[in-house]
Amino acid sequence: MKMTPALLIIGALLVFWASAFIIVGIPALTMKETPSEIWRPMTAEEEAGHKLYVRNGCSYCHSLFIRINDWDIGAERIAKSGDYVGQEPAILGSERTGPDLSQEGGEHPDDWHLAHFVNPRFTSPISLMPSWEFLGPVEIRQLTAYVQALGLKAADARVARQQHWKAPAVAAYAGGLDANVEWLHSQVPEVWRRMPNPYPATEASLQRGKRIYQEFCINCHGPVGDGKGPAFRYMNPPPLNFTTLRRHLVENRYIGGIFYYQIMNGITGTGMPYFKKHLESEKIWDLANYLGVSFVGYTDANIEPRGIDASYEEPWQNRYPQPGQEGAVTGK
Repeated sequence: MKMTPALLIIGALLVFWASAFIIVGIPALTMKETPSEIWRPMTAEEEAGHKLYVRNGCSYCHSLFIRINDWDIGAERIAKSGDYVGQEPAILGSERTGPDLSQEGGEHPDDWHLAHFVNPRFTSPISLMPSWEFLGPVEIRQLTAYVQALGLKAADARVARQQHWKAPAVAAYAGGLDANVEWLHSQVPEVWRRMPNPYPATEASLQRGKRIYQEFCINCHGPVGDGKGPAFRYMNPPPLNFTTLRRHLVENRYIGGIFYYQIMNGITGTGMPYFKKHLESEKIWDLANYLGVSFVGYTDANIEPRGIDASYEEPWQNRYPQPGQEGAVTGK
């Protein structure tokens, strides 16, 4: 047979399509989609939210999968192919300008997401994410439903936990400022309620705490700590008014451990998220000092019980007396 250009082209095409069928076609025809242990079908509202997520390019900044090498960033579960059964299209994203969202469902209550979509700076003051307020309330609700489903059955359990704690949190707030604070403090283990801040409230500590407050807290709790930041009108119950805490010190002296515990673990059912994966221990204590000094007018830093001070710490005196003991000075 004489080799001609036409024959070469036909042969090349046959080889190409045969290879494509072997590499792509056969696996597609023979592979079975096996749902993972957390998989469930999405509801119609969640499906609508998924379409909004894809249509508005959310995958350009967020990924929807946790890899093995992501384990050190706080991931609780490595993604499996069975997590995405039936998703069309399954756009997992590759950029992480924003956080991975594969297990986002139930991390926050719905009202937090509403504030976040209206203006991401309301909940994350230094966020680069654009506002999605233009979507309107119906589509924001659909997008929220989809985000709350990320994690599927695992997300359902977290959402249920948020809903379980929201009712008593709302009831406590309805009981008045004092009743609300007492309820919040009652959710803190006893050992934390009587734990003073082990870090001196030095100028450096207060400056670090101020920076953290501005980066994470100010748009919920407000510039003066009264809970009237721009996210206030979206949250139920609203953010805590720190200025009321002066009359709620444990034994009229302790507040640092309560701050630390609730910053670390958040307050499930409210818009207050946990920061244990975002802030190291010293930063949380610095923030606790800043909250106390700036909004309560008192910090229990360096009061008894006090252990051996770290070698790098300079001598420091606590000049923020507890209520009723103005003028007293404690410390080393």
